[in-house]
Amino acid sequence: MTPSLDSKLPRVGTTIFSVMSQLAVEHDAVNLGQGFPDFEPPAALTEALSRAMADGHNQYPPGIGLAALREQIAIKTEALYGRPTDPAAEVTVTSGATEAIFAAIAAVVRAHDEVIVLDPAYDCYQPAIELQNARAVRVPLQRPGFTVDWQRVADAITARTRLIIINSPHNPTGAVFGPDDLTALAEVLRGTGVWVLSDEVYEHMVFDGAAHQSVGRVPELAARSFIVSSFGKTFHCTGWKVGYCIAPPALTVEFRKVHQYLTFATFAPAQWAFATILCDEPHHYRDLSGFYQAKRDGFRRLLADTPLQLLDVPGGYFQLVDYSAVRDMDDVAFSQWLVRVAGVATVPLSPFYDDPPATRLVRLCFAKNEATLTEGARRLTTLAGD
Repeated sequence: MTPSLDSKLPRVGTTIFSVMSQLAVEHDAVNLGQGFPDFEPPAALTEALSRAMADGHNQYPPGIGLAALREQIAIKTEALYGRPTDPAAEVTVTSGATEAIFAAIAAVVRAHDEVIVLDPAYDCYQPAIELQNARAVRVPLQRPGFTVDWQRVADAITARTRLIIINSPHNPTGAVFGPDDLTALAEVLRGTGVWVLSDEVYEHMVFDGAAHQSVGRVPELAARSFIVSSFGKTFHCTGWKVGYCIAPPALTVEFRKVHQYLTFATFAPAQWAFATILCDEPHHYRDLSGFYQAKRDGFRRLLADTPLQLLDVPGGYFQLVDYSAVRDMDDVAFSQWLVRVAGVATVPLSPFYDDPPATRLVRLCFAKNEATLTEGARRLTTLAGD
């Protein structure tokens, strides 16, 4: 008798990012959908990677991460956010931010717990919650700016609430927290036993003179938070899959228990390379907001002659556009139509929601070289309204 198989994630299929990238290949489309750069990492980084391999750093590194890299992460964190960080007890290197997010959730969330998730949300959060036999409680962000209604968050907290997941700069909307958001979050959580998972992978892409509001800036939040970031986003090498998690010692102990049996260790030569470039070229991440702001502004100028309405982009490397003037169809159907008709791949917004509202929004990635952005915009200018 063949055993029956009941899926632990019955609602999960192929991610929308993979679907749209595959359609881009099939239709020879300009891929402005999936969020990866199509330009190279800094030369100093790839050279450091080659040196690390040539120098024999090709075996298992320490499971929690190379000491030299954890030291540089701690130095960077204190310099930027004023959070004194112990590299031995509070920093763990992971195989990408997705692994760190999963490990953090698995470390503290138990069966029948509740986890507050701001809606829309990056797609890896809810499956990780459901695999713990817990429940995601979605609190919708408010239009037009996708801001947080902190009273609704407070109202969503129950005796079962174990964790809240926040994300700034936000994927997919580009919204960013201000200082008042951290103050409100601290007030909402004060006196509760709720932990925080702060997804900060776009921390170095905050525009127009604003500063990234890491929870590490607020001691009472830092004391209850996992802070997750990504070298792939910062150094244009998403395929290397190296991230990290900063958390207070007690949380880090539990986090590392999961991490050691999830991936154990992360690509050693890349860790040596990142330790080198963080030490030698800190200007790269310090200048990154200006780099991406120029891309944002240039891309918006290129899209000015299209019938698409551009939403504000305070952070991240995605541009949301309203296509209401082009077609009266849902966002998934529009994205598929756009690939076929205009040869441009986008990502619809609705898959980021648990219960999608009526929306006419798709996401475009501007972490691309100038030729890609120019050609994508040229194709979009051919669109005609209904």
